[in-house]
Amino acid sequence: MKYGMNLLLWTDTLKDELIPVLKQLKKMGYDGVELPIFELDEQKYARWGKILDDVGLGRTAVTVRGGDDNPIDPRAAVRAKGVENNKRTLDCCHAVGATVLVGPYHSAIGQFSGQGPTDDEFNWGVDSMRPVAEHAQQAGVMLGVEYLNRFETYLLTSVAQTVKFVKAVKHPYCRMMYDTFHANIEEKNIPDAIRAASKHMVHVHISENDRGTPGTGHVDWADTFDTLKEVGYDGWLMIEAFGLALPALVAATKIWRRMYKSEMQLSKDGLEFMKSEWAKRQRKRPAGKKAVKKTGGSGKR
Repeated sequence: MKYGMNLLLWTDTLKDELIPVLKQLKKMGYDGVELPIFELDEQKYARWGKILDDVGLGRTAVTVRGGDDNPIDPRAAVRAKGVENNKRTLDCCHAVGATVLVGPYHSAIGQFSGQGPTDDEFNWGVDSMRPVAEHAQQAGVMLGVEYLNRFETYLLTSVAQTVKFVKAVKHPYCRMMYDTFHANIEEKNIPDAIRAASKHMVHVHISENDRGTPGTGHVDWADTFDTLKEVGYDGWLMIEAFGLALPALVAATKIWRRMYKSEMQLSKDGLEFMKSEWAKRQRKRPAGKKAVKKTGGSGKR
């Protein structure tokens, strides 16, 4: 298992003031970080790839699409722009050395039609994602399509919808991710949702119900970790938490009050929580096996 931290807790753009944060995360024991890619500047991300190599952190990436480059817009030109910007984002991922690109780049975040997705919108999304998946394969970056809750998007809001979408795209580099925050809102049964996602799942966001420190809220962590172990998941467990540092992100995520003492305390406690929970599952005996009693003294039976 690999443990990571999403940098949106601090910033939506990479800047040198972030380097001390990266070094602290590495010292804590993190394996990597998730980078926001909202600027399509390959040279910038190539430089940051070297910085992260020097710090010793692996990396994944996250991005979104908006109203002007919505891959499911009725206008072909807008959809084409969405495809192009997703491809350019993948080029930035390649430049920085990110192995997975996650996020709701299947459609515009925060844009609503007033009804559920139509067949045309679903098909436009699939048609838009296929060339992106082909480009992802060329770039060596896996797509981890993310569904969000109903208050942030409407095309994909559940595991079932996302599995259907990935199957329709039908490309080895188009898979999906699972986010505990969105699942906590949308799924009726967490173990069943994880099982249904498991054959297509390449990434997991660990996020509490209030977007604060994992383990301090009411997400069903026992079922979550038990089922991740059951299905054999062995990728990134990436904390995604949000705070008040970024006005634009505050408005998007509706975080109106502080949920934690400090960003570094959240990072420390969140990492300890993930590692502790996973360690418990590694110690569990397979069903049907009994513990072997040892005698005292020489240890002979």
